[in-house]
Parts: sequence; structure tokens; C-alpha cells
Amino acid sequence: MSRVRLLAGTKKGGFVLTSDAKRERWRIDGPLFGGWEIYHMKASPADPNRIFASQSNGWFGQIIQRSDDGGKTWSTPGSEPEELVSSQGMPQGESNKFVYDGVPGTHKWYDGTPHPWEFKRVWHLRPSLDDPDIVYAGVEDAALFRSTDGCKTWHEISGLRRHGSGSDWQPGAGGMCLHTILVDPTNGQRMYVAISAAGVFRTDDAGKTWRAINRGLRSDFMPDPEADVGHCVHRIAMHASRPSVLFMQKHYDVMRSNDAGESWHEVSGNLPCDFGFPIEVHAHEPETIYVVPIKSDSEHYVHDGKLRVYRSRTGGNEWEALTKGLPQKDCYVNVLREAMAVDSLDPCGVYFGTTGGQVYASSDGGDSWTPIVRDLPAVLSVEVQTLS
Repeated sequence: MSRVRLLAGTKKGGFVLTSDAKRERWRIDGPLFGGWEIYHMKASPADPNRIFASQSNGWFGQIIQRSDDGGKTWSTPGSEPEELVSSQGMPQGESNKFVYDGVPGTHKWYDGTPHPWEFKRVWHLRPSLDDPDIVYAGVEDAALFRSTDGCKTWHEISGLRRHGSGSDWQPGAGGMCLHTILVDPTNGQRMYVAISAAGVFRTDDAGKTWRAINRGLRSDFMPDPEADVGHCVHRIAMHASRPSVLFMQKHYDVMRSNDAGESWHEVSGNLPCDFGFPIEVHAHEPETIYVVPIKSDSEHYVHDGKLRVYRSRTGGNEWEALTKGLPQKDCYVNVLREAMAVDSLDPCGVYFGTTGGQVYASSDGGDSWTPIVRDLPAVLSVEVQTLS
């Protein structure tokens, strides 16, 4: 029988939640690396027991941890010597360093003045589809890195920052982060990244060159609302069977592209508000998408105090509120960009975590919801694995 493993990163550690295919009872293990911010936990599609975790701390910096046994034990690749650590332990010595290649020298700060590039944290990890040793990382300040040795060493894919607009990128309210990496499963040369606040970029030659693909986006807070770069994209998603169709949750507006990002059009439709962070696609229905609208860019909580996931079965424009099992009064949580995921079972399971520390699950495509766990630290990311 299939099993489900949910990986939840929080402000104070990581958690592993497991269940059988019924998804009714869950075992909760954690916290892993208690007290550390775990921005993202992600397993390798090529080796489901290999899990990577981005571990960050304001005092001790950034560390990438790796487990080769499904999260039971962890090591710090690249440490000297590479050592095993407990779920609470902190590794010693040198560990997986990220070094910018120095090009370009500055980017723009919030006030438009030049600011040197800094390495602050790893927001997003994207393991290769077919090689457990290859991992991509999106970092703040916005850059793309790749490891080919299981996270021991990292090298910047510098073609992205060499894009002519790199020196003009500015941070969004949460920092200048490269938060989304999508790899086309049918074309190993094609990859997409999303940066807040710069926009979406695509490579068709495995990272050597990049171009902005933001035509159709409009951001009224910018001097030129339809500029080539500068848009605050919160998240992009695709279905593996249709990698040229992209969905986007933007800083205001839900968007869609039918041509691999060459052009975008709005599909916010009848949503109560169009600001939000996550967007996800149903595992078996490429036209079914999920978002969680929140009130505004200054009030980061759900609209009307009601926690509602919205589903469109038509690829956008027509939306229905999914509320069964979710609090419908006095609820003021947020759902962050990385905190929603779907499994590959049938019916499809949908999961999300909140800044209030709840993790909700639906085993029927969103028709009804159950809290798996309450009162965790604020949830930063949710990923799910379907295991045989």
C-alpha cells in the first residue's frame, strides 16, 4: 500500500508527517533542528529517501542538511569531516558554502540606491528529476546555484545574474529572493525561476543564458507598470504533462501563460481578492488549480477572517471556495508561497500549512479538510511525497 510523507519546514524546526494511503491518521516526528528556521525541505524524485533541508539562523548562518534514510538521520555535506548530526545537533566545521561569482557588483536597494550583493539564506531547493546528487538552490540575494555532488559544493549559475537587468533588481517586502525553480520534465535544457521582485526568467540552454518572460504582467506600484522586469511574482506552478502552461500568483493578480511564459493573461476572475502567495496544480487534472487569497499586501491574513482555499477547475477565471473543515470566523492566518503541495494519489491529496502553525490535509481534492496537526511554529514550507 502507498504511503504519504509530508515535509513541513517551520520557523523553529522541521517536521516529518507520515500516513498510509487513507490519509486519516498521521504520525508526527520532530522538531528536526529545533530552533532553526527550516525554509524548505525537499526530497529527491530519483531517490525518495534522500531529503534536503535548508537550515538558517540569524546567528549561525545557512546550512544545507541531507538525509539518506527518509529523515531518520542527517549529515552536513561538505563539512570537514562530513559528520552525522542529530535532529537537534549543530554541525561543526566548514559546510556547503555558496559564493557569488561577483557579477554584477551591485543591485538596487529599496530606495533605488546601489547595494552590494549579499548571501542571506536558501529559500528553495529543487532536486534533479533523475540524479539524486544534483540539486538547484534559489537564494537571497537572488541567485541560482547548483550542486552536482549531493550538496557538498555549490556553484553559481551566473548566467542568470549576467542578464542585462540584474543590476536593476530590487527586493520585495520579504527580501530579494529566488523562491521558485521549475524544470521542464520534457526538456532538460529548459528551466524557469521566479524572483521577488524581478519577475520570471527562462533558460533554454541549461542555464547559460536567460531572458525575462514577463510580457502581460502589470504592476501599478512600478514607474513603468508594464516594464520588462521588476514585477513581484510570488509563485509559479506547472503540471508535468503540460510544461508549457504556467500558472502564477503575483503581488495582486492570478495569471496564466499558455506559451511557456512568452505572454501572460489574468485569470483572477471571481476571487474575493487577488493577493496571495501559493498556487498549486492538481496532480491528475491540469486545469484544476488552487490558491489561498489573503486580504492585502499590508494585511497578511485571510479575507473576512475566513480560511478558504479557492479552486478553479477551468484553469482560472471561475473559482469556488473550499471551506468544509476550515475555520470560517475569527481566523487571521497567512499561507506562505512554499506552504502548499499535492500528492499523486487518486483521489488527489492537497495540503497546506499556516503561519498559525496548523497543517491541513484534504484527501478528496479539496472538497473537505482536516487538520493534521495544530500549534506548530509558523509553517514556512510544505512538500509531500507519495511512497510505494
